[in-house]
Amino acid sequence: MSSATPQIPRVRRRPHGRHRSHGRRLPLAGVLRLGRPADIWFKPALSVVASVAPPNLTLLALGRLDLAMYTMAGSLCALYAHNRPYAARARALAWVVLGMLGGLAVALTAASLTTNAVVLVTVGALLAAVQKALCDATRIGPPGHVVLAFISSASLFVPQTLGQVPGHLALGAAAGAWAWIVGMAPGLVRPHGPERRATAHALNAAATYAETAGSGDGAARARTAAAAVHGAWQSLLSTGARSAPRRALERLVVRAEVAITAPADTEPERLRAWAREVRGTGPVPRPDDLGEAADELLGVEVELAVPPNPLFRRLGPLAPIALRTALGCALAGYVSLALGVGRPYWALVTAASLYQANVTLTWSRGVQRVVGNLIGVLFFAVLAPLAHLSQAVLVLLCLALNFGAEALIGRNYWLGSICVTPMALLITEFARVQQPGELMTDRVADTLVGALVGFAAAVAVTNRRAGARIEDALDAVERARERAVGLLDAERPEPGALESARRALSGAVVELRATADAAAGEWWQRALPEERVMRAEQSGHRTLAATVRRQGLHSLEGAQA
Repeated sequence: MSSATPQIPRVRRRPHGRHRSHGRRLPLAGVLRLGRPADIWFKPALSVVASVAPPNLTLLALGRLDLAMYTMAGSLCALYAHNRPYAARARALAWVVLGMLGGLAVALTAASLTTNAVVLVTVGALLAAVQKALCDATRIGPPGHVVLAFISSASLFVPQTLGQVPGHLALGAAAGAWAWIVGMAPGLVRPHGPERRATAHALNAAATYAETAGSGDGAARARTAAAAVHGAWQSLLSTGARSAPRRALERLVVRAEVAITAPADTEPERLRAWAREVRGTGPVPRPDDLGEAADELLGVEVELAVPPNPLFRRLGPLAPIALRTALGCALAGYVSLALGVGRPYWALVTAASLYQANVTLTWSRGVQRVVGNLIGVLFFAVLAPLAHLSQAVLVLLCLALNFGAEALIGRNYWLGSICVTPMALLITEFARVQQPGELMTDRVADTLVGALVGFAAAVAVTNRRAGARIEDALDAVERARERAVGLLDAERPEPGALESARRALSGAVVELRATADAAAGEWWQRALPEERVMRAEQSGHRTLAATVRRQGLHSLEGAQA
């Protein structure tokens, strides 16, 4: 149940100094448009099947399919961290499993202590807010907090006694351990696969920009290429182990950076050829010697020695989003209870799934969720008679829907929801066969309630910190630029310092654009400083070009082009 990565809208020009007194027009065009499938769509799809199948089939053989809810909690952890290098993935998956078990423990304990639906909905809303904040702060990536919220919210309404909680948590932990093994297993065959994919993506993006020679729509492609290069560096710097293949990948990423700085002197086809080789299973291609500039890659060690930003600092700016999630999920659950719907956690999870970086993206996700769920309910009506043939067929259908959801959701969230919805409905039948009509009615009602109430909460809870984050991002760019300029003025900067400063400035410029684009979709805030953002980007790119020339990479690229 990964969520497709949302496309953040570009900043629209507004007269300087004016404040927004009302919301902008909500987009409809393009919300349901299908994109290209992700490069590795099959990896989470196959991983979730490999992770879910053994526990469920074991429970089926034992006649205890009613316990599948607890094993699913651990099994679904296999959806995470597929883009991370394996050393970083091992840590990330371990934290995901622990986070899943923590949410499950709170939910099961609450369910064992009270049956008051209002209290349980409140607990579920608070859990969803915490899960949302932590997933965003750690940038764990798709499927983010949605799967965690689904498991914890559903567990709140499963009859429980306090004595059963340890055993049920043990089932989740065992399945989580198996999910960790499934997630790490491909590393035995292709240990540098994630880094290679990230590097290939950077090379292709740089080649696409170089084809414009910096003209036409080059500005947009330059931002895309810069973001791809930044992502490649994040992948390469996420682990301290620098093997020979990794060093070769670092040099290829430097080549992509040079292409962004000097597109007219770059051969795009050579970059694409390297990208094809990197995606393969053969040796990492080694570009011609970078000469003295190769020593500048010592800046990698400089960056590896810098500690990451503390978690509590990353959580602070997310307070409005967490408040939106808590309020929206709680109100959605309360309204569902007031309407007499028997499964208020569906409304809660629907609301939780909406919240994105800003109100505009939240609206788009709401439209996608409603469309996908309604079609998915009709799909369930077709599958329900098959599922009732036997529990074995039920398990196999759920596995097929798991695969379909991960295979399709990268194209657009609503397309994947067509498989997620019937799968969630079928999971409720693991314990006992239920009336399809009742399930379908409850699901439709909770989808509409969750979407409407959840979006209303997003509009009501303003995120004025978005503007402050732009100011912080502008300051970060200026500090990084001043550091790079200082090193440019130095006669002999320390080894690796200029390369490290260049990557820090590049990352700050990318972060500024992402922050500005996210803030552009927020409502009820002062006008954005678009002109300052544009000037900061331009000066940042000029400084980046100067660092490349100082390092000798520009002349080297031109000589070999």
